[in-house]
Amino acid sequence: MATDTQTKQATDQKTQMGEFFGRLFSFNSSLKLYHWHVTGQGSYAEHIALDQAIDSVLDIIDRVVETSYSLYGDIEIVIPETPVPQNIEQYCQDFYDYIDQQKEIFTEDFSSSILDDYQEAIQQLLYRLRRLR
Repeated sequence: MATDTQTKQATDQKTQMGEFFGRLFSFNSSLKLYHWHVTGQGSYAEHIALDQAIDSVLDIIDRVVETSYSLYGDIEIVIPETPVPQNIEQYCQDFYDYIDQQKEIFTEDFSSSILDDYQEAIQQLLYRLRRLR
């Protein structure tokens, strides 16, 4: 039987996961918002690079959320307000770093592995954005 402390820790973990998953979804949406605003020289290539990243991270979000639901049950996910990024490269780098900080929420290795895939998708996007300029 779980102690009160263990129950509170599990509840806190699920709350943190819900906030994190909301931020993942918001990040993906922010990429789409930026994607719609891309104009100028090299914009088509940037537009395509963003589309590829959006598809990749959405699949990864689905994997990590469904895995977590399987392990922990229903998780209340709250999606924060989603801005249009002003500096897309810095925005992506900052989010990459944020994911690193949040990995401690997950106690099993395979969720961390899924998040590694997410970070890899961000790095691929950053490579394309930097090379297209």
